[in-house]
Amino acid sequence: MKVVIVTGLSGAGKTNAADWFEDQGYYCVDNMPPALIRNFIDLTVYSNKKINKAAFVVDVRGGEFFTDLSECLDYLEKSEAIECKVLFIEASDETLIKRYNETRRNHPLSEGSTTREVIEEERDKLAELRKRAHFIIDTTNMKVAGFKLEMEKLFVGMEQESAFAINVTSFGYKNGIPMETDLIFDMRFIPNPYYVPSLKKLTGNNKKVFQYVMKYEISQTFASQLRVMINTIVPCYVKEGKYHLNIAFGCTGGQHRSVTMANKMAEVFEEDGYRVTLEHRDL
Repeated sequence: MKVVIVTGLSGAGKTNAADWFEDQGYYCVDNMPPALIRNFIDLTVYSNKKINKAAFVVDVRGGEFFTDLSECLDYLEKSEAIECKVLFIEASDETLIKRYNETRRNHPLSEGSTTREVIEEERDKLAELRKRAHFIIDTTNMKVAGFKLEMEKLFVGMEQESAFAINVTSFGYKNGIPMETDLIFDMRFIPNPYYVPSLKKLTGNNKKVFQYVMKYEISQTFASQLRVMINTIVPCYVKEGKYHLNIAFGCTGGQHRSVTMANKMAEVFEEDGYRVTLEHRDL
């Protein structure tokens, strides 16, 4: 029997994950006390019930019951009749606060407004569980369609060793630097297509602009060296328990050079076996 434990930060997207699993034919249960998960599985595995895959959403809403989850996971991982995976979903503090403000719902750990302190408290409560996760998805810059694509890659024939995610973003410095970024690369060292009349009104998604930007040796050298760097540091991130990397490429307006390099590196990272999301923030 396939079992997925869906957990993570409140407001990060666990409900969307449960909806996706349900669409895939999983028997889904939201906010079930961990102690009852074992009873449910015993009922289905060792009886005539025809349930061969199930997903359980478990988080801090369970209160005191939530502390039973570690013992439950120990049982599931030791059982020969069960293939258990843990999916942890998270997002940046700023994103979570914004989502709660938009929905006007209360955080499970707060009766009032959702603050950074409340979110940090939840992160602390989930820290050990996050270490046990097989998959971690950061939904900070992710739309629903992108989230579903990530779920499909993870749970529909995707090998675990290829589960590291790289989120690529292009942006324009004149509109500000993306806040939720691990690595930022400035593309303003590359000659600007903006000053070529035939390319000025196009974007880096256009073949002519792409060829113009990438024809320069410095552009090719940068892409090649960045590829080596990322492949060097990713195993170290994984060793430290980090399973995603947010990389942003910037230029003046976020239309030509940054878009081109983001497209180029997203293609390169996919060739190297990473899960890749791509967003052009300022197009």
